[in-house]
Formats: sequence, C-alpha cells, structure tokens
Amino acid sequence: MIRVDQIKLPIDYSDSDVKKGVARLLGVNLGDIKRYDIIKKSIDSRDKTRIRYVLSAGVSLQDENKYLSRHPKATLYTPPSRQIESILPKDVPAPSKRPVIVGLGPAGLFAGLTLAKAGLRPIILERGKSVDERAKSVGDFINTCVLDTQSNLQFGEGGAGTFSDGKLNTGTGSSLISVVFGEFVKFGAPPQILYDAKPHVGTDKLRDVIKNMRNEILSLGGEVYFDSQFVDVKTKSGKLTAVEVDTKDRGRWSIDCDCCILAVGHSARDTFEMLVSKVEIEQKPFSIGARIEHLQSAIDKGQYGEQKGLPPANYSLSCHLDNGRSCYTFCMCPGGYVMPATSEENAVVTNGMSYYARDGVNANSALLVGVQPSDFGSSNPLAGVEFQRKYERLAYAVSHSYKAPCQRYEDLAKGRESGSFGQVLPTYPIGVTTADLRACLPSYVTDSIVEAVKVFDKKLKGFADGDALLTGVESRSSSPIRIFRNEAGDSSIEGLMPCGEGAGYAGGITSASVDGINVALKYIRKLFSN
Repeated sequence: MIRVDQIKLPIDYSDSDVKKGVARLLGVNLGDIKRYDIIKKSIDSRDKTRIRYVLSAGVSLQDENKYLSRHPKATLYTPPSRQIESILPKDVPAPSKRPVIVGLGPAGLFAGLTLAKAGLRPIILERGKSVDERAKSVGDFINTCVLDTQSNLQFGEGGAGTFSDGKLNTGTGSSLISVVFGEFVKFGAPPQILYDAKPHVGTDKLRDVIKNMRNEILSLGGEVYFDSQFVDVKTKSGKLTAVEVDTKDRGRWSIDCDCCILAVGHSARDTFEMLVSKVEIEQKPFSIGARIEHLQSAIDKGQYGEQKGLPPANYSLSCHLDNGRSCYTFCMCPGGYVMPATSEENAVVTNGMSYYARDGVNANSALLVGVQPSDFGSSNPLAGVEFQRKYERLAYAVSHSYKAPCQRYEDLAKGRESGSFGQVLPTYPIGVTTADLRACLPSYVTDSIVEAVKVFDKKLKGFADGDALLTGVESRSSSPIRIFRNEAGDSSIEGLMPCGEGAGYAGGITSASVDGINVALKYIRKLFSN
C-alpha cells in the first residue's frame, strides 16, 4: 500500500469523495485504486469559514511498483499489527506457578489478556466489583451518599477510566498502541478509534468492551476474583513467593506465585502504605485543580464559528505562567458530566464523564496546576498522598457533605463566593455548594487557574466566560508515587512487577494498556531464560 496524506474534504464528504481525493493527489485514475483504508482523520478548523476534514489513507493500486518508480518520494504503508497474538513469541514455556495480576483496570486487563493469549492462565485479583455491579455502587452513592470504599469511580473492573469519556489520546508513540486499539475494536469499541485523531469510546460502550475482554481471559483459562483485595506479599531471599488476599466470601487466603503484576491504579493508597516498607517508592509530581464547565454550544462556537454539522468540539490547552507554575486542561469531556470520584469517606473528588454520543449540554475538563514534591512539605514517599487527602477533605468540609464546592469563574477571579449561577448550570449529580475554592485548594493553585483561564481565552474565545463553573477538587489525575522497577520489570522484590498508572508509569487508558502489555511481555521473556 501507499500512504497518502493531506486529503482535504468538506465536512459532508462521502466515500466517493475520499476516492476522488486520493486519485487527484496521486495523479491516477479512479479505476487504478483497488482499495483504501483511512489511517487518520482530523478536523482543520483554523479557518472558521472553511472548516474541513483532513484524512490520511493507505491505498492499494493496480500497479504500485510502476507508480513508485515514477514517484520516488512516495511513502510505502504497511498496516500495523492489531492483535496481541501478532507480538507473542511462539511456544511460551509453561511456568511452575501461575502468574497473578492485581487490578483489573486498563493495565491489568491488557496484561491479563496478553498472558492468557500466551497460554499462561493468569489469576486476576480485583478489590472492587464487576463493571455492572460497580455501576450500581456508583448509582447508589449518588442517590444515597453512602460510599462503598471498595467499589466506586476509582475501584472496580475497568479502573478509574471506566466512568470517564473513554478517551484514548496519548503522548506516547509506542507501536503497541495499534494493538491496544485493535483489541478494543475486536471487543466492541467503535472502529473509528483506529483512525480518529482524538479517539474515544464513551463510558457506555467502554463497559461492554471491558466485560468482553474479561470473558475472553476466562475462556482462555484465566481466573478473575472480584471483592478480593491484595493485602500483603511473602518473600524469600528477596524473591516473591506468595501474595495474600482478603476476599469477602472466604476471608484471608494465600496464592503461591513467583510473578505478580501490580496494576493497582493511582488511588490504591492502602496498598501503597502496605508496600512502602517493602519496596522502593518515591514521590512523583502530579497536578491538582478543579473541573471547569462551559456550555458545549459555546465551545463549539469557539472552535467552529458558526459552522454546523460537526461533532461536539473538544480542546486541549496548556501554558506556563509567570509564577513558574504550569496549568493545563486534562480529560476533556464534550457534552459530559462532572462526577463524584472519591474513594475515601469524608472527602470530595471530581472527575469527568461522557457517553459516546457526547450529547450533554455542558462541556467539562480538568483544569490542573502542576505540583512538585517540594510542595508536599515532607520527604516521606507517601507525602503526595497526604497532600491529595488534605484538599479532598477540605472540599468535604465546605458543606460537611459529598456536595462539591462550586464557583463561577468571574467570582473566583474577583475573590468572592458565588451567590448564584448564570447560564452554565452544574452537572455534578450529588449537588453542589457555592463556595470560594480558595477554601479547599492552595492559593497558588487558584491564582494560577485565574491567570491560566485568561491565557486560554486567547486561544479559545469564550473560555474566560464569567459564568463558567469550577467544581472541586480534581486531585486524582495521576499517581503521586512511583514504584521502582528495573529493566526486567521487577520492583525491589524480584517477581513483583509494578505496572500502569498507579505505579507511576502511565497516564491514561492507552498508555496504561501499553504498559500492561509491555510488563506481561517482560514476564514472558523471563520464562524463556529460566
């Protein structure tokens, strides 16, 4: 195949328009094109009067060698591998003990799928509930404000990303991304994720994808235990010999193993506390802030002008401020909702969620300010955890309830509590309390947010709308710790292999999934060397 870039098309283009665009760029007849596959699709909205889709495609021609000889700068295109089987070595040796995986988020799911397809029958432990039961736990919390600390927006099958937008954006350039996307599509994700410049699955579709992946692991001989918390490790001479598990229906029990892939997620604070005296853990920078909400129609207008017929607009904004802080938007949810994401009692944590249709009235994203270990006030490896916890509890203290503190942007900028809301109404389902966010965030964070919004307004007109709402706090964008691992994937304990976002090696669904595959492959390579 030959790669063709910069295929510029109107927003109402048809399949025949794509083929004509390819023929025009290549200088060939329509009949010379045997087939084409879209590689990438994005929106060019720089000129609001002429918004276009821009495509790249892999094209099969009747006589590609003849074409390549005439056009030496033409680029050959080989479709990427889309399935885990394509990257697995043949005849993987069977281990004497089955591998264990802790956590069934993206890293754990893809580690489990990789090991299962290699014939290694992994045992997967998940402290929370299955995705359907977990959805009920989330609904119960919203309706009753009674929190299940083991099954919520942070814990349970699918991990923290399950109740999000299912965004697959990533800054990593791994070749395994195509494998992750291919597996997602195989298990029910929309095929558009294979080429959309900003792919997303949507929380509604993602839940079914997760269940299908789990069922595949089970069909290949794996086992999955829900309501089963990893609580300790057993070692001998610095090597892993067993993991201890606490399960609701059978109490505490032990699994003999010499490999445990630790994919616990960024909110497994009690696990970090258990491990801190056993393995090397270090502080890590992360970010804190609030969710900002605008009318989706205002974001559409800022991005598209008056053009209609386009998908709900999104954005990604960042800046460095004069005070030395960085501020950026994260996990932007077009047509989405602000959600209650605490995993601890008497704390308020926010996150964003949207369905595949992205048809809600508001757009929201995290508006975050970077914090460094020097901000934590302690050299303790878990000081970042306590930093998060402090501001989550202050957010709860605003109303002594799980209602989230909320403030209009104009009021934050002028240093006053919001008396009422304007055109933008909060979507946080438990309810909000009008408050000055300075009561639950560091002053350098709120000051940075005020200044950053002004900067972002120059990039996206309307971002500094006085009625935009800030709902706090957003404190779980990434892990506050990193667990050391060496080139073989081991922590300070040989056989205990940290993985994914919670261990500090990923930041989002895609990068965590890639890390899960990579760590599983490291374990498989060990089997060949034993």
